[in-house]
Amino acid sequence: MEKRGVEVLKDKRLSKSTAFTLDEKENLGLRGLLPYTISSQEIQKIRVIENIRRKESNIEKYIFLSALQDRNERLFYRTVIDYIPELLPIIYTPTVGEVCQQFSHIYRIDKGFYITPEDKGDIRNLLDNWPEKDVRVIVVTDGSRILGLGDLGCNGMGIPIGKLSLYTAGGGISPEYCLPVMLDMGTDNEKLLEDFMYLGYPHKRLQGKEYDEIVEEFVMSVQEKFPKALIQFEDFVTPNAYKILEKYQNRVLCFNDDIQGTAAVALSGIYTSSGITGEAFRDQKVMFLGAGSAATGIADLLLKAFINEGCTEQEALGRLWFVDIHGLLVKDSKGVMAHNEKYAQPVPSLNFIDAIKEIKPTILIGASGAKGAFTKEVIELMAMQNVRPVIFALSNPTSKAECTAEEAYHWSDGRAVFASGSPFMPVTLGDKTFNPGQGNNVYIFPGVGLGAMAVEAKSLPDTVFLVAALELARQIHQSDLESGTLYPKMTNLRTISFEIAVAVANHLYEIGMARKEQPKNIRTYIKNLMYDPTY
Repeated sequence: MEKRGVEVLKDKRLSKSTAFTLDEKENLGLRGLLPYTISSQEIQKIRVIENIRRKESNIEKYIFLSALQDRNERLFYRTVIDYIPELLPIIYTPTVGEVCQQFSHIYRIDKGFYITPEDKGDIRNLLDNWPEKDVRVIVVTDGSRILGLGDLGCNGMGIPIGKLSLYTAGGGISPEYCLPVMLDMGTDNEKLLEDFMYLGYPHKRLQGKEYDEIVEEFVMSVQEKFPKALIQFEDFVTPNAYKILEKYQNRVLCFNDDIQGTAAVALSGIYTSSGITGEAFRDQKVMFLGAGSAATGIADLLLKAFINEGCTEQEALGRLWFVDIHGLLVKDSKGVMAHNEKYAQPVPSLNFIDAIKEIKPTILIGASGAKGAFTKEVIELMAMQNVRPVIFALSNPTSKAECTAEEAYHWSDGRAVFASGSPFMPVTLGDKTFNPGQGNNVYIFPGVGLGAMAVEAKSLPDTVFLVAALELARQIHQSDLESGTLYPKMTNLRTISFEIAVAVANHLYEIGMARKEQPKNIRTYIKNLMYDPTY
């Protein structure tokens, strides 16, 4: 039975609020339920952005946007798409970090899907409770390592919700295809366990075999219930992130955004930096501060990229160096994790500063979550050894960045080629203004997801992320490079995602990883798949 009256206004996918025409008001039983004036979606959008700008804090802006999404989904996405540079920091990093920290205290509307250890053995039946029958993209976290903020337990649900909003706004994947999931395995965060308002499973975090069994049951239940769904693993602690990726990458359609998405964005920035520094990609020497999943994921993709450029594996490994809290990662280092072993170098151990002096990296990548770790001494040393030092401060949110854009430019006398994980404002130094690039994974995952969905991919080999990185680098314009940025304008995000989707889809057909028969015109086919929120 067709919805009428208030039911239409309360359905977020049907509601157009004050944009319903006279005929629609008559036919849908809306007369008397709305003001007299009919507003176009364009006018509604202006009203929304004016209201957002009146809010004094970013978290209040987030709450306002979240409420809009719950009552008028199409207006929400139309506004986000048209104001993406302004609203991306609100619906995702850095504001989403604060949202996750306060999630249990600002909880309003039920969103997402929650699985706890008490659901073991019944996860497949639980999935039947989700109202949509054709899910194509799932973002799942266990809340154990949210951005650089650590274990936030169930509060980490803000991450899947935010990422899926970007799949729709940035990649054109219809919101009905999206499912945010929290594997609520408990938390070791004592403050949360002591908080009477905490909404999560109020026990210490599940570990070991029991944890693995729940992940396995979830992944296999998805294969049965939503066989075409891409699973994106997000913000798991490093050991589990690698264990899960290695276990499922070749079994099901999945990827880990912290490992593979971050890697593709960073690799693209490094490709692009060569256009500023004038140094060939294969001649770069990269040093990482931090040895977690993000840093190692970048190194793994760089290793493949160096080999593609003609380096032997040994030569490529000689261009990738890690420093963690114990110093330079070397063969004699204690407690080296399995995924880092190949990067342990056969040299004596050194502290961070001495490692920079000795190794002389051309590129410094921070993925440590250590605020201010790129000190004035570090930046000046990099600038002393390189005409155009490349500095990536990738830790999120902004409060965790290894240095600010202003620090990188000032301490290098304007010679640094800088990118960060969270946004920074332009910096003016003398008569030159620098526009720091944001190495945000949103440049990669929406396009990869759209391409995978378009061809009904079987799995996503690492080569997919090489292809995505190269395509992203191709989207940069000379004018962008001249302002010092390494990434294309965020206003072009949907076009960028579309081009990445086409490149990924073509690659998946080439390597035999597509289930769907290849269409005659892949570009037209993918363009027609993209969700348009206009009404």
